[in-house]
Amino acid sequence: MRKKYYITTPIYYPSGNWHIGHCYTTVICDALARFHKLLGEDVFFLTGTDEHGQKVEKEAKERGVTPMEFIDPLVAELKDIWKLLDIDYNRFIRTTDEDHIRCVQRIYQKLYESGDIYKSEYEGWYCTPCEAFWTESQLKDGKCPDCGREVKKQKEESYFFRLSKYAPRILKLYEDNPEFLQPKSRVNEMVNNFLKAGLTDLCVSRTTVKWGVQLPFDKKHYSYVWIDALANYLSALGYLSEDESLFQKYWPANLHMVGKEIVRFHAVIWPAIVMALGLEVPKQVYGHGWLLIGGDKLSKSKQDAVKAELTDPYELVKRYGADAVRYFLLREIPFGSDGEYTNERLLTRINADLANDLGNLVSRTTAMIVQNFGGKLPACGKSEELDRELEEKANALFEKVKDAMDRLNAPEALNEIFSLVSRANKYIDETTPWTLAKDESKRERLGTVLYHLAECCRICALLLKPFLTKAPALILKSFSVPEDAGFEILPFGYLKEGAAVEKLPPIFPRIDVNKELAEVEKLVLSKKKDKEKEKTPEKEPQLITIDDFAKVQLRVGEIIACEKVAKSEKLLHETIKLGEETRSVVSGIAKYYTPEELVGKKVVMVANLKPVKLCGVLSEGMLLCAEDEKGNLSLLSPERAMESGAKIG
Repeated sequence: MRKKYYITTPIYYPSGNWHIGHCYTTVICDALARFHKLLGEDVFFLTGTDEHGQKVEKEAKERGVTPMEFIDPLVAELKDIWKLLDIDYNRFIRTTDEDHIRCVQRIYQKLYESGDIYKSEYEGWYCTPCEAFWTESQLKDGKCPDCGREVKKQKEESYFFRLSKYAPRILKLYEDNPEFLQPKSRVNEMVNNFLKAGLTDLCVSRTTVKWGVQLPFDKKHYSYVWIDALANYLSALGYLSEDESLFQKYWPANLHMVGKEIVRFHAVIWPAIVMALGLEVPKQVYGHGWLLIGGDKLSKSKQDAVKAELTDPYELVKRYGADAVRYFLLREIPFGSDGEYTNERLLTRINADLANDLGNLVSRTTAMIVQNFGGKLPACGKSEELDRELEEKANALFEKVKDAMDRLNAPEALNEIFSLVSRANKYIDETTPWTLAKDESKRERLGTVLYHLAECCRICALLLKPFLTKAPALILKSFSVPEDAGFEILPFGYLKEGAAVEKLPPIFPRIDVNKELAEVEKLVLSKKKDKEKEKTPEKEPQLITIDDFAKVQLRVGEIIACEKVAKSEKLLHETIKLGEETRSVVSGIAKYYTPEELVGKKVVMVANLKPVKLCGVLSEGMLLCAEDEKGNLSLLSPERAMESGAKIG
């Protein structure tokens, strides 16, 4: 029976402004998933988007669209980025997916019935960008400890999860399963900062935010985003659905890969919820470091423009290719620690490793085989000590790479692969095949040298398949190795005499670093100026004169007919009697009123507004409304009965 491997990324808030920092976790997980597939394992790789909550609701409202209209294009952008980077996931889950919503409701119901969820009142400090509540002691200088932004004190009726009940079990989980949370520094952080201080019960519902999953046992309450988001690891597998086959097959998860800023949610809250549901906890949570730029993190809720660094994944892939971007993320950043991104670091890594070492090795090897043996792989003659040393290093490589990947250390795995690349390049200098080619009596020796080089190229290409998605296929094809070949053909000696070999041009052309840095800086600064032009400067409120006010004609109107606008979820089309005439008016109030309850209602309207068309419907005025801080809206009406058309002023 094939071994199962279930790996997840955290699900992303669809913020737009995607940068290379967003790609880090997903590229790591993709490499791990590909590696386990090449081991012959049955892999399920999950990623997706976290789409509910106050932040989405607020931003959508500011733009005059529904939350779904706001997030759909942002989700599409993220999927495009994953396609650019060749991310091969099994499912992209959205927390607005119907099966996810049903699963979340069933989880709430199950926890409620078991007594692990109860109703009370919550008061605490809330950070809207991070969608997180904090206690007074957790604040840093009175601000959110994660993103450093302002927090607001909020008080409302809520349902709570009995997190405090599970603190002893979580401590025991850490003690009995030292591999559960990695790296070790994260364990100390969770124990000292949260568990030893005592866990408080967790607020898991809101009444003031409607953009979320409605609780099945209390329609006034909606799920708090973190419980909703965390449940995706179960809902994606069909947990509590009519078909739980995937859940039975893959749960518990082998690995939840997350950024260190959300370890608390995944290593404390999540296992407690899983325990409360009576399920096995995930086997491991890994909290990796941040990708830093200019000494600060590139986070989802804190966007900093530092220097003229190119961090747009679209532009990076367009200029350097997906392999180069993936390689930088997987090789340059010390796993578990913070890493730094600069344009210069990326270009240096491309030139040194991909162009000079790997590209040069493959290009020289294939060129010499084509030139000296007519594109046919020569026979491997008697091996000398230098050859045997290279063979041993090549055959030992897989175990070293596997050991590193078992420890989730992709940089070390790549370092091992490129140590063979470097050794093969040194082997060329030591054996000088160009000199051997000049002496016909050394032809057998030349063939042996080129055979060893060809095998090193093949073995490196096979082991690079989880990390790079294009170059390995080109290398293997140039040596007539099947595209779908896996680790089963890794041992030295697979290639046969006479196999066709094609000359492979440089797969990673060398970059003029200084010239490229200058061009990139111009590009970034130009884009920055364009964005600044697009921004509408905030203006101070202006006082108006009585003459200005006199220009506005306010009149009483009577709504005599009303219907929904076909192309919009938020617009209503009212026919309004205004004295002896009727007007067509379009208003964005469909969320607050039905057409039926508006007919016959007296309203206050601006009567001399310039007519416009909204969704193809003529609007000849504007209805006046009042709105409170909670977003509740009410149409203005005259206090006493007034005839339609009456002037106000």
